[in-house]
Amino acid sequence: MSNSPNSRTLPRLMRELETLYGDLEAVVGRGERLTYRDLLEQVETFAARLTVIGVKPGDKVGVLMGNRPEWIVSALAIASLGCVVVSLNSWATTRELSYLLVNSETQYLVATRSYLRRDYAAALNEMDPEVRSQLKAVIGVDEDLPEAWLPFIDSKSKPDAAAIEAVRAAGDAVDEKAIAFQLYTSGSTSAPKGVQLSHEHLIVNGWHIGERQGVIAGDRLWLAVSLFWALGCVNSMMNLLTHGGCIVLQESFDAAEALRLIEQERCTVFYGTPNIAQALFDHPDRERRDTRSLIKGGTLGSPEQIQRVIEFGVTQVCNIYGLTETYGNSHVTSYKDEENLRVMSCGQPLPGVEQRIVGADGRDLPSGEIGEIRVKGRVCDGYYKNEELSKASFDEQGFFRTGDLGFVDINGYLFYRGRLKELIKSGGINVSPADVEAVLSSHPSVYLAYVVGVPDAVKDEEIGAIVVLKDGTTVTHDDLVQYCKQNLAAYKVPRKLRFVSESELPTTTTGKVQKNRLASTFFTEGADIS
Repeated sequence: MSNSPNSRTLPRLMRELETLYGDLEAVVGRGERLTYRDLLEQVETFAARLTVIGVKPGDKVGVLMGNRPEWIVSALAIASLGCVVVSLNSWATTRELSYLLVNSETQYLVATRSYLRRDYAAALNEMDPEVRSQLKAVIGVDEDLPEAWLPFIDSKSKPDAAAIEAVRAAGDAVDEKAIAFQLYTSGSTSAPKGVQLSHEHLIVNGWHIGERQGVIAGDRLWLAVSLFWALGCVNSMMNLLTHGGCIVLQESFDAAEALRLIEQERCTVFYGTPNIAQALFDHPDRERRDTRSLIKGGTLGSPEQIQRVIEFGVTQVCNIYGLTETYGNSHVTSYKDEENLRVMSCGQPLPGVEQRIVGADGRDLPSGEIGEIRVKGRVCDGYYKNEELSKASFDEQGFFRTGDLGFVDINGYLFYRGRLKELIKSGGINVSPADVEAVLSSHPSVYLAYVVGVPDAVKDEEIGAIVVLKDGTTVTHDDLVQYCKQNLAAYKVPRKLRFVSESELPTTTTGKVQKNRLASTFFTEGADIS
């Protein structure tokens, strides 16, 4: 495959990539086409602009916008000055955004005036004066800027050679262990947690992810997954940049526009969640769009959901596993693995990552036995300003407690089996929700299935299922129960079931289903289907 980048900081990496791939396209979006040479020029120009505003090494600079070239330019420029990129949730409410700004101690903000239904200018004005006073400046990327916002590029003051040299000197002074990005977990069960990621691990882990997926120079990634999310900026962005690929941005996901963009730009790399893949597969435009160029990339989900991505045409797609805390991915299958292995397994640990499977008693489990997945190596040091939680997140051997369940086979391949806290204990028997969800999802009428434990006086917990049917299909409670009985051990068959629409599912601001709320939302009265 390709050679690993020599650089271990983002400013050095950008100069290395300009030398290697200067004329290749790096970023496409909103009518812009930036080669690696163009990208470096814009990054250094904006970095010089930031220094004029007063940004200094070590400062926190937030980025708040949809998927547009300015997101990537801003992030790389901020990191190139030895500052920390605070990746802000573009779907956040005013209250949530206020919390993120305060917790991260963001001093400067690069933002759009609005995005979809979010009015950021209004949100900032509605915040407490203490929050607003924390921000030394807001830099806007739009032409029509709110009062007091500064322009992204100052056309009256282009940086001269001395300013660019100063930017490069600042970049040369950045340490590879320094923090480049600060992201926030979704916070489905608690307040969002700040995760700080270093230059070196971002680059090296991103490159290894791309190696597993067979990414090469000239590959073109279709990206509708939000850049603020680890899957966007940590995983896919660093994957493509370290390999000289091009990132084709879709500002927000729309299936019809996605199919058009993939065809027009001849995208070769897919990155998407199961719901995105399903929307592309089901859209009526799919038959008339030529998406055959799309053959590789990464996805996650149940075996049935990954199989659907393959059926869409991404025949070399790789199953991925990881968390924000593990630099996006800790495990990735290889594009060379057999299809069944890529569907069922999350792959072996990436180079530099160690894994353990630990039982309830804290002992390491042999291959084939389900326990908590723990990883070590390319992992964050803990959570920002939360020493107690940081300490509790690592075991005595220094492995990060993922809170996920899985097992490894004799070859070290990881098989995900759900969340540790989601494990259902019914009548003294442990049931993995993922096992039941996989069977339900394989029914031809089922679009989504979620399985949770429902409190029960006799069995401690009953197995409850929340099901979203595919459009135009019908199935009865009895039909699904019989289907489960044919494919599951009796103790795994759901005793309670609810049919709901997808819009009824409780979600976080990043669109993740809040499984911790499903039982209380849909089973307050229960519905026995035995």
